[in-house]
Amino acid sequence: MAPDSPIPSPDASGAPALVDFAVDLTSQEVLRRAQVMEALGPDWNPVEVLLGEEEAYGLLYSGLDAGQQRLYDDLVAAGVLPARGDGRAAD
Repeated sequence: MAPDSPIPSPDASGAPALVDFAVDLTSQEVLRRAQVMEALGPDWNPVEVLLGEEEAYGLLYSGLDAGQQRLYDDLVAAGVLPARGDGRAAD
């Protein structure tokens, strides 16, 4: 619908007519992505970041006592936490 088009009139039931509404965010998304990449900088290494996250995840669930391990196992079984390795938290 062009900006100068009249407001759609209600249909026979009295309900307002639907108006086609579309927004193209392509240029804004391209700009946002470019800004993110610029902020990350040229030294950003996604593989290194993922390996660091894996290491941090292992440390987070290491050294659990028996009760904590049961809770961890329950959360994995419920799908709250992802299954890892043999399904046990790291020691």
